[in-house]
Amino acid sequence: MSIHAVKRSQCHLAWDNSIAPVLRIQSGETVTFDCLDASNGQITPDSTVDAIKSLVFSQLDQVNGPVFVEGAAAGDTLQIDVLRVAPAPWGWTACIPGFGLLTDEFPEPALMIWELDTENGVTYFDAEKKIKIPLRPFAGEMGVAPGKKGAFSTIPPYATGGNIDTKHLSAGATLYLPVEVEGALFSIGDGHAVQGDGGDLRYGVYFTPGYNCIFPGTAIETPMTVSVRLTVRKDRPYTTTPHFSTPRLSENEEYYCTTGVDADMRTATRAAVRNMIAFLCAEHGLDRAAAYMLCSVAADLRLHEVVDMPNYVVGMMIPRSILGAEEKVRSVTGGCCTSC
Repeated sequence: MSIHAVKRSQCHLAWDNSIAPVLRIQSGETVTFDCLDASNGQITPDSTVDAIKSLVFSQLDQVNGPVFVEGAAAGDTLQIDVLRVAPAPWGWTACIPGFGLLTDEFPEPALMIWELDTENGVTYFDAEKKIKIPLRPFAGEMGVAPGKKGAFSTIPPYATGGNIDTKHLSAGATLYLPVEVEGALFSIGDGHAVQGDGGDLRYGVYFTPGYNCIFPGTAIETPMTVSVRLTVRKDRPYTTTPHFSTPRLSENEEYYCTTGVDADMRTATRAAVRNMIAFLCAEHGLDRAAAYMLCSVAADLRLHEVVDMPNYVVGMMIPRSILGAEEKVRSVTGGCCTSC
């Protein structure tokens, strides 16, 4: 099976179905992307806080692609299996004036450059105090082109993906996105070495025995290489927002997640629950009332992305272990993938 590559220079700054693909692949093939960090190279390991003051915001959050997947058509689902995510040996975190939940309380720019121990999968916030953070790298941006004509910012999340900033989409996870245009036109970027739930909240809370630290800034932004397998699915009409399957939320558990994406958090939350009900009915044969009751006793609601306005991403997550038989995975070619 062919393995393809997309270079750093093959990137764009908007979700737009008129952007020509940089690559065409068959369903089920693997692509490796070489991505700059979300600053698009404006911040380097040698940068000072002055780099934050001079950021060109129109160049932020570029994504690499798009990739045309043969056989994908509007109404299909694109399955993205995250095979490998490799961060650079450095990353950055910043307080950027005008961004984040507490922007009114942190009006001054700040920048921290991190050394990432990629071999051991950790970084230190404060080595003396033993505040050590495990790395869990993932791509903050994964999306397909919208069906609507025009250029849409890469900053917010959408029903078709985009800046979903969901930390659970690390290696071993599978993302499902609704296809709205021929070929899907998949793009990816915005490497994060680690991040708390909620997106780039400007804080994450990390605990070490005897210490805790509330850390202002974005995630740990980093250049990365990421390999994904892209498969067209014809059997998931209920995928109308990003869904995903993820291991390791606890050591021996795997979760399935549906999402709601909307400018109103209550509307997004209702959509996440509604989409989980649709999944349980379609894949596990429950009626809507039974699925709704199962959600109330076994599923968790989480805020995955709450800062890239105008939209929120709310997720509903359910442990696969309670569901019995695994969901079957069928591709456009009729073959099976890793979840079989």
